[in-house]
Amino acid sequence: MPETSLCAIIGKIHGQTGLALVKKLEMINKELEIQREDDVICIPLFRNPDEKELLMLKAQIPNLEFSTCLFAKKSRHRKTLAEAVRNQLPLNLIPSLPRAIDIIGDIAIVETSPELKAYEKLIGEAILDSHKNVQTVLAKMGAVTGTYRLRELRVIAGKNKTETMHNEQGCRFKIDVTGAYFSPRLSQEHKRVAALVQKDETIVDMFAGVGPFSILLAKNKVGVKVYAIDINPKAIELLNTNSRLNRVEDRVFPIHGDARQTIEVKLQGVADRVIMNLPEKASEFIDVACKALKFTGGTVHYYGFFRLPDSLENQKLLLAQIVERNGRKLERIILAKPIRETAPYEWQFVIDARIL
Repeated sequence: MPETSLCAIIGKIHGQTGLALVKKLEMINKELEIQREDDVICIPLFRNPDEKELLMLKAQIPNLEFSTCLFAKKSRHRKTLAEAVRNQLPLNLIPSLPRAIDIIGDIAIVETSPELKAYEKLIGEAILDSHKNVQTVLAKMGAVTGTYRLRELRVIAGKNKTETMHNEQGCRFKIDVTGAYFSPRLSQEHKRVAALVQKDETIVDMFAGVGPFSILLAKNKVGVKVYAIDINPKAIELLNTNSRLNRVEDRVFPIHGDARQTIEVKLQGVADRVIMNLPEKASEFIDVACKALKFTGGTVHYYGFFRLPDSLENQKLLLAQIVERNGRKLERIILAKPIRETAPYEWQFVIDARIL
């Protein structure tokens, strides 16, 4: 039977923008089918936007209207977090719910705002209920900090553990989410870089962590040799384990140490390709990446953050300037793009550059 629901009525020309915004604000009622008519779409909602959300929506969607309509019910689907807790959480707190859940193996990690602290157990149990493969839910206690790039986490639901087995792009990884940095949000980036690698390349992965770049590159291409460096001893321990799990221990060579010292002492001029996935500080290591590249040149995958009013163009200029100050030449930018938004007006980016 059709069901009456609050809805947003949006002109089709702005339909994709409107749908994306409503999804981002966790307002859409996913139990009901979206209606598409000649010149408008009607999106079912389970709540009204608050004042701030309404201003944002109207600024980006001309002629936005709210009404009530009849909608057909969808077949069963996995509930969103907002849908799972909406009858147990005050409606004014729904907009504060976590927008994203990082799932690593059977561990889910969320970031909760201070006003949700009293409801963390409810949120954790709802995640366990809607993600049947998840056994543990952890809440972030702060930002990633320190030389080892670690974050404090606490259990809010499920088993009391921080280790898990994670599958990504056909590889298996043992992960300790409190012992070594790992982000499932970079899965497609790992895949993209792996597809660029040619057989018989030598690669230096300057900040290898538990090996998501190194192991996938070595597993997918014949004759590849990867020097995988990390300063965190726990990351190197897990990297060794993961190399064995994926049977690439003859192609991935974990090195515990500082990337600068390791390259200057052992790895000058060896690399066809250098991976620099330490976005907080990668600009401080451009000079040593140049030293790692073969004297005939190679490719650098350079990761960083930029925040408005900074721009990706400024980051490209910075890379070129530092490369030239170190006696090399940036021949061309192969690719430069934002990868993901990390905070309001802040993005992680990648620049692939050919350096001579």
